[in-house]
Amino acid sequence: MATKNQKLITNGTQRVALVIQYTGTNLCGWQKQPHERTVQSELEKSIADVLGQPVDIYGAGRTDSGVHAAAQVAHFDNPSVIPAHKWASVLNNRLPDDIVIRASALVTDDWHARFSALYRRYRYTIYTERRPNLFVRPYSWHYYHEPLDLELMQAAVVPMLGTHHLAAFHRTDSGRSHSWVNIQDISCERSGDFVHIEIQANGFLYGMVRLLVGMLVRVGNGDLSIAEFTNIWQSEQRWQVRHSATARGLCLLRVGYADFPFPESAWYDTQPQFLLPTYGD
Repeated sequence: MATKNQKLITNGTQRVALVIQYTGTNLCGWQKQPHERTVQSELEKSIADVLGQPVDIYGAGRTDSGVHAAAQVAHFDNPSVIPAHKWASVLNNRLPDDIVIRASALVTDDWHARFSALYRRYRYTIYTERRPNLFVRPYSWHYYHEPLDLELMQAAVVPMLGTHHLAAFHRTDSGRSHSWVNIQDISCERSGDFVHIEIQANGFLYGMVRLLVGMLVRVGNGDLSIAEFTNIWQSEQRWQVRHSATARGLCLLRVGYADFPFPESAWYDTQPQFLLPTYGD
């Protein structure tokens, strides 16, 4: 919560931060688009219905169509009629079933969901058991064609730590002028029939995680050597990166800030992981 010593907006409005979850299956991503159902447009519509006037909401990141979020973060400015901490329940009574507000809080007028963020962290889930599972399908890529060597995949990503020009994983239809990314953490781990790939960075390129996962699977199944994989991204060979992993396996896990007014239970690790028995058949 902001204190009386912090800068609050002085024109009779307050800045409210939100922690947002959504399943992206039936959403065309975060950013509002004409004639499309998006997270941003649904939020702005619900807030406007409460206030009786248009409002702009700003997100920490722009997830693509079909991508989920366990703890997206956004903020908006509004007249200080409704206490900031009550906005979560107010909006949850109006939002559709695939969007929920985990928490809301008052922040200072110089706090920004996008520009104040220190990192974003994504998790990609791959389901490797050969039989399909209806309950797993909406949140994973069902890849069972060849076994995946997690040691090879992990060894391949270690050199990516740090700041690199990752043009090989930058979709050509992006409006971003450069491809520099600081990767702070990256891991490939197995849990039963599930493979989880987590990447934390200061920011992400358009389509980056799904393109990277598609290439890592080629390392894990033996189609690419670690040396070949490394040469492709270090040499910025975008034409070699042809396959993007399906959107439904990707989830924005969390966004980190130096000054964040929410308890960890509201945002830190709120995407459940599947746990299924393995039968060896």
